[in-house]
Amino acid sequence: MNSIRRYFLTQIYSKFYFPNYPSVSYHSRSYHLLNSTVNSLKFTNVLAQTQTSPGSNCHSSAIFSYCFGGFLLSLYSTKPLSRSFRRRQSKRLRASKKPVLDQAKFQESISQLPPRFSNEELCNVLTLQEDPLVCFEIFNWASQQPRFKHDTLTYHITIKKLGAAKMYQEMDDVVNQVLAVPHIGNEALYNTIIYFFTEARKLTRAVNIFKHMRNSRNLDYRPSIRTYNSLFTAMLSRGRNSYINYMYMETIRCLFKQMVNDGIEPDIYSLNSMIKGYILSNHVNDALRIFHQMGTVYNCAPNSFSYDYLIHGLCVQGRTQNARELYDDMEKKGFVLSSRSYNSLVNALALNGEIEEAVNYFWEMTRKQKSPDFITYRTILDETCRRGSGGEAGEAMRLLKEWEQKGLVDGHTYKKLLDVLEDDFGSSKYKTLVQLDRLKLM
Repeated sequence: MNSIRRYFLTQIYSKFYFPNYPSVSYHSRSYHLLNSTVNSLKFTNVLAQTQTSPGSNCHSSAIFSYCFGGFLLSLYSTKPLSRSFRRRQSKRLRASKKPVLDQAKFQESISQLPPRFSNEELCNVLTLQEDPLVCFEIFNWASQQPRFKHDTLTYHITIKKLGAAKMYQEMDDVVNQVLAVPHIGNEALYNTIIYFFTEARKLTRAVNIFKHMRNSRNLDYRPSIRTYNSLFTAMLSRGRNSYINYMYMETIRCLFKQMVNDGIEPDIYSLNSMIKGYILSNHVNDALRIFHQMGTVYNCAPNSFSYDYLIHGLCVQGRTQNARELYDDMEKKGFVLSSRSYNSLVNALALNGEIEEAVNYFWEMTRKQKSPDFITYRTILDETCRRGSGGEAGEAMRLLKEWEQKGLVDGHTYKKLLDVLEDDFGSSKYKTLVQLDRLKLM
């Protein structure tokens, strides 16, 4: 099977690379193909060796693999390299680049320390050092000094420096040292570790740190409300797919239950995280349950974000009556809906046939300096034309001109909405009006 596959591949390659030699035999074409491949590999190797100097940040192996990968791909396809392939290769090339230590800064920082320095003196030097790699090397250098042991503060500063610089591999090495030393750490240090692991998309690593905190006998290491909120934020930002949010929502629900069982009182951020998670996973009724329990069970009044998430979720499901009831309640408390939820409310009302209500909320939206999007404009015009008998088509045209006169739509948007009206109008009379209006713009 391999020989047959090799034969057909050789035939394809020979036709592609040697189109002017149709009479070349199978073995001759194989020889030419092999010779061409060897020469290309030699050229790639020479290129990697000549363009990479000893002091350069790029490694010859990375350049060689990048060129060789592109060469192999060109053998199998006549198309240019895809964007995803170029992105993966660039990512590997960047990963192969190692930052170079500034020896001058390193020696200068070390010279500021006395012969037998304390942890406080080392912390001052680490804090003032702006280069994260120099900070990491100072940390490692201090670990090798006799009669010196790092404490919680030196670990914390180093992890902050490395995490802020996105040097996650080096940060991971320091974190492993923290976990290996008993009785080192506190809640603030572990919260910082969890935060940077979630920033690096290492959610499993962050959860393992969380478990380490819960299993610790020292009460100072136990998770706080800040720990749980960091995990809620990380899990809610995993994607916009409702199925992915549904999978993570089960974990969020278990974490929330565990937090309450441990005696930690939820704050407004954690409760809004639960509401947002239920909305993203299409569990609107569960979100409403949390909303109604906020004041009675958790002694925490809802804020504008609580209403905003719920109104958006209700509008997505077409429950306009419940959304308007919540909107009225929110208005009494002085909260203002966001632009996204206003657009959702106007679209849901228009799609539900409540055109007049949709237009009223649209004008209220503009009075409160919230920006309608193109979908909202189009939905109002579409539903105005679709649900009328003929007079509504003229109403849609009047609305569009009013939007233009008040500066709500620019010239480009106005032309696109004219196309919408031309497609929606079944009457040739209104099509003629649209075409005449289009001629005025020219």
